[in-house]
Amino acid sequence: MGDKTIEDSIRTVKEFRMLLLGDRYRPGFHFAMPEGFGLPGDPNGAFYANGRYHLMYLYKNCTRDSFNWGHVSSHNLVHWRHHPDALFPTPGDNGAFSGGAFVDDDGTAYLSYSSLATSLETMEGGGVGIARSSDRHYDHWEKFDTLAIQSTENGITEVVGANGEIVYAGSCDPSNIWKKDGVYYMQTGNLCVLGKFGRKEDSPLEARGDWTDLFQSTDLKKWEYAGRFYERDRSNKWTLESEDDMCASFFPLPLTKQGGEPSGKYLQLFISHNKGGQYYIGEYRENKLLLETHGRITWVDKAFCAPEALMDDKGRQIMWAWIVDNLEDESSFGWSGVYSLPRTVWLGEDNTLRMAPVDELAMLRYNAKSFPAIELSAGEQLELDGINGESSEIKLAITPGTAQKSGLKVRTSPDEEEVTLLYYDAETKELVFDSTRSGVNGWKVREAAPFELKEGEQLELTIFIDKSVIEIFANERQAITRRVYPERVDSTGVYLYSEGGSATFDTIQAWEMMPSNPY
Repeated sequence: MGDKTIEDSIRTVKEFRMLLLGDRYRPGFHFAMPEGFGLPGDPNGAFYANGRYHLMYLYKNCTRDSFNWGHVSSHNLVHWRHHPDALFPTPGDNGAFSGGAFVDDDGTAYLSYSSLATSLETMEGGGVGIARSSDRHYDHWEKFDTLAIQSTENGITEVVGANGEIVYAGSCDPSNIWKKDGVYYMQTGNLCVLGKFGRKEDSPLEARGDWTDLFQSTDLKKWEYAGRFYERDRSNKWTLESEDDMCASFFPLPLTKQGGEPSGKYLQLFISHNKGGQYYIGEYRENKLLLETHGRITWVDKAFCAPEALMDDKGRQIMWAWIVDNLEDESSFGWSGVYSLPRTVWLGEDNTLRMAPVDELAMLRYNAKSFPAIELSAGEQLELDGINGESSEIKLAITPGTAQKSGLKVRTSPDEEEVTLLYYDAETKELVFDSTRSGVNGWKVREAAPFELKEGEQLELTIFIDKSVIEIFANERQAITRRVYPERVDSTGVYLYSEGGSATFDTIQAWEMMPSNPY
């Protein structure tokens, strides 16, 4: 590379960095992709090994019509180091779509991924591929010479069932690999199979709705069909017949926020392309997931999408998701792709999912502030002075009293022309994120998640504000995450408020948050 080329490259990198630093919507402590466009922006290939958390990110290579897996790692879940791309186009494919990761007993790491067809127009070829790495920091990855599962058509492969019948199984968006009694297992997504066989009025019941196909192997190279991994409830009490199961993540659920011993139950995170992120909880026996509980992690659209999880050395299950830009043109800022904060998930006593931001995020706190307890009557509000309305963590303990709605107004202009509402609705028993007046851009919706306080229970809210990203957690039982785009530069106000009755704000704490992204 000549001196002139080096100088041009340095100048281009600096100009791009300055562009990102000047972007008023680019988050500071939510992981944001450093280059290209995360469309889709799925987190992929998460694993813990050799003292580090590793996370892959799917992005579109701007220099060619292909998709790469970027790679970052961290020892604290907050500050991330960039590695060379883990997956990129090689002879025989056109890059990689979503998948998972697995670390074997000898420390070798494996990535399972959707191998894109060499022709994106005809979709010939493709299937499920596997790559491996065994160097100390997993900088270098080598794809297997042949695909683990070869598609016979886009996202579908013909296999032989247990009774010798022909089965059309999924061959895209594989889950993480896991190992049991010396045998390796992996799920595949059903979107393409559902699209071909399950969407007609006369489609058989077994072809409709969400499921995954299970494959098994003794050497990670030759894989055999092992049947469906689970059967959905066909009464539609949990999911609709139009929903698929893709980007599956399957791990044991711990009993506590800190990890420790597993509960005996397993969590299946996944996405349906029409309804967004969701999960099942159940028992894992005889190569089947026996469903017991279902829940969603997005309720009004697909703004919280494509969950990915790992297990760490403490026994914690930690997950991320793609926070969709929800813009008309998601390339309008010259970049795209933001992940949620890492959250730890565990099993509650009522067999439902518990969730909370990981404790490590507290290291970003500074400029702590606390406010005295206050009771607000119906229609009253109180501005929290001195809070950074663009980068903060806020913790509240509220006694809702007679209030129908109690919570926070954030990213608020002085005249409330722009405002984002975060509150508990005691009448409808919902946690609500109202972005109908959050700005000119973005999806203007009221997202409501089912959430009910127990008799005498306080409302405990944790809110993260990070430029265009807002996350709200309630009592470690519910959470909503979205992006908003206030147009006005003075939309930085933070207010406590109560409607329909009085509420007491017993604890009010806030911290400014140090950006952890380099730019």
